[in-house]
Amino acid sequence: MLLQIPEKDRNAQDWLLLGNLYDEKGEKDNAIFMYQKALFADKKYYKAYYNLGNAYFREHNIGKAILNYERALKLDPLDEDAKANLEYANSLIKDEVVEEPELFFVTWWHAFVSVMGIDAWAVTAVVFFVLALVGAGLYFVNRNRVVRRVGITASVLFLFFVIVANLAAVSMYSRVNDEGKAIVLKEEVSLMNAPGASKVLIKVHEGRKVAITDDSVDKWIEVELEDGTVGWVKSDDIERI
Repeated sequence: MLLQIPEKDRNAQDWLLLGNLYDEKGEKDNAIFMYQKALFADKKYYKAYYNLGNAYFREHNIGKAILNYERALKLDPLDEDAKANLEYANSLIKDEVVEEPELFFVTWWHAFVSVMGIDAWAVTAVVFFVLALVGAGLYFVNRNRVVRRVGITASVLFLFFVIVANLAAVSMYSRVNDEGKAIVLKEEVSLMNAPGASKVLIKVHEGRKVAITDDSVDKWIEVELEDGTVGWVKSDDIERI
């Protein structure tokens, strides 16, 4: 049925389902191609990133598997399957990576923000703002002291919710559009002390996550590791999440 739909009329979900069909038949290359077509149709289709990550993982391409699991989690941080698969894929990296634990309130905020998407948070902020106006209206129009007290209290409370919802929307937008992290895609990459230099600071391996600190030099990118080590790698050796 899906194959009968003209290519120009297929949406991201159609390409995803085609990829799944090829994947079930063991045609991994075709599955990967279909998942990529799904992402071409909708670059924020997190299910396609997740399935693409699985397909690369079964092809033993750990770097691209981790890259796509990370991209899926940027769009849906609560996806437990993507989290579990990413954790397992990270355990296969040759480097011993020790990440600093995240502060509990930062973890809580990320989990809270991830409950809804950017658009949903924006709509929520508008709804709370309208309710705040209604509360203010009760305070200024009604002469009943109890009603006025309820109105001003509700108005202040809803204004607080407006601020929280706006902060959540901004936080989600920043996370989804953050291009400051990348994944090493080559089996082994040398971290140099300067662009084109001969001094190797450290070797990093496929699947390692790095933070991009400077991309202004042609064909070279400055990156920072979790332990604070800063060096330069060739731009072709990594790919932004």
